[in-house]
Amino acid sequence: QIQLVESGGGSVQAGGSLRLSCAASGDIYNSYSMGWFRQIPGKEREGVAVINSFGTAEYADSVKNRFTLSQDNAKDTLNLYLQMTSLNPEDTGTYYCAAAGASYRPALLSPRAYPYWGQGTQVTVSS
Repeated sequence: QIQLVESGGGSVQAGGSLRLSCAASGDIYNSYSMGWFRQIPGKEREGVAVINSFGTAEYADSVKNRFTLSQDNAKDTLNLYLQMTSLNPEDTGTYYCAAAGASYRPALLSPRAYPYWGQGTQVTVSS
């Protein structure tokens, strides 16, 4: 089991920035994949940015050059961050952190590949 806790959502005007954080604990060892996904009501959940334990990241085309993943390790916790810049209203949605106990190569943007999910954090971008 992997437990995930997200934080850092909020409201921002178009052009602004936000940083999302995800703390992963439990059975997350040397081989894993983690990422951020978002969902808008009435639409399917979509992959935003993912990374594997080799450090290889994949980004959705809509966020390339605007969003950046980073990670660090603390005692018993792996932290994943999503720095979001140049936000626009189309980035609005509920953002979820997800994880898998396998290192996908290439890193996978499909939500179906991730069995563990956080509770989600809301991001609202106003024009």
